[in-house]
Amino acid sequence: MIEPLSSTVRLRPEIVALAAYAQGKPADSDAFKLSSNENPFDPIPEVVRAIAASSGVNRYPDAAGVELRARLAWRFGVRTEEVHLGAGSVSILAQLISAATGPGDEVVYSWRSFEAYPGLVAVAGATSVPVPNTADDRHDLSAMLAAISERTRIVIVCSPNNPTGSIVTASEFADFMAAVPTHILVILDEAYVEFVTDDSAVNGRELSGRYPNLVVARTFSKAYGLAGLRIGYAVGPEYILDAARTTSIPLSVTEAAQRAAIVSLDHETVVLERVHRLAMLRDEVWRSLVDQGWSVPRPQGNFVWLATGASTAAAAELFAAAGIVVRPFTAEGIRISIGESQSVDKLLKAAAEVVRTLPTPRFAPALD
Repeated sequence: MIEPLSSTVRLRPEIVALAAYAQGKPADSDAFKLSSNENPFDPIPEVVRAIAASSGVNRYPDAAGVELRARLAWRFGVRTEEVHLGAGSVSILAQLISAATGPGDEVVYSWRSFEAYPGLVAVAGATSVPVPNTADDRHDLSAMLAAISERTRIVIVCSPNNPTGSIVTASEFADFMAAVPTHILVILDEAYVEFVTDDSAVNGRELSGRYPNLVVARTFSKAYGLAGLRIGYAVGPEYILDAARTTSIPLSVTEAAQRAAIVSLDHETVVLERVHRLAMLRDEVWRSLVDQGWSVPRPQGNFVWLATGASTAAAAELFAAAGIVVRPFTAEGIRISIGESQSVDKLLKAAAEVVRTLPTPRFAPALD
């Protein structure tokens, strides 16, 4: 009989040391939850009916998602095989990282960026190479290129960047792709692309077939308001997406999610009109914050970024006391989603209180 070496199960130490992904805090009944970048609008009636009409939950969904993939392929001008579905774009990111990396490999990304990146890389057994953002909270693409080594297998570019809201321009991305070796997978994470109003921003729809090592990842969670159904997609070379499909959890994209996504595309005019309203409200909030004295990057997602630095925890408490639940990133800053229009007065009042009572790290730039 083999004597146990320990009374506890052996786990991977890098996983035990890793903090689990933390969801945005819920809000009390009299507060606004602006911590999770959720779309504040209820689903359009057609989506509600599509979800209700999804029957046969005792049966598995269409694992291939043929109809939705065909619709997305037509939109991007690619073959159906060059589109992949997942339970949210973060699921696809996990699949791609698992497919392309392992122990000894590296993944380069800007930081701060989407907080799930380090965890996804660690789970795959690979090593993160975070590259600090520029002083104005943008991707430092030159530094990211310099960080590429013989061990690099993936580079992630997030535009608009979560949580800072800044974009990578189309010309910057073209220069970047021209310099990245073609054996390295580049993932363009565009979870918030529908909120972009800056015409200079990179747009993955315009890049189909241009690069043999590029995968564009998008989601229906944000602009389309389907966060609770968990559905996202990727567009890229077939052999890369086949590898992602191999690493995916089978049958993870439900029939209801696929139906809701198709109906959302059918009624996209209504959906994007809501997105336009949120983008206008975002810009109004941004201008008001700058007028208060905040240094705020020009936002292009459905959120704003306040670089509160060492005052982050105290600032989050002031917002919470005012009925605004925000997303704090320890000793770095606060991300605030654009939510219901009724939340704006509370948000700005709380932000003004933070400016009055807590030190802020940078002077506000002039409006352009």
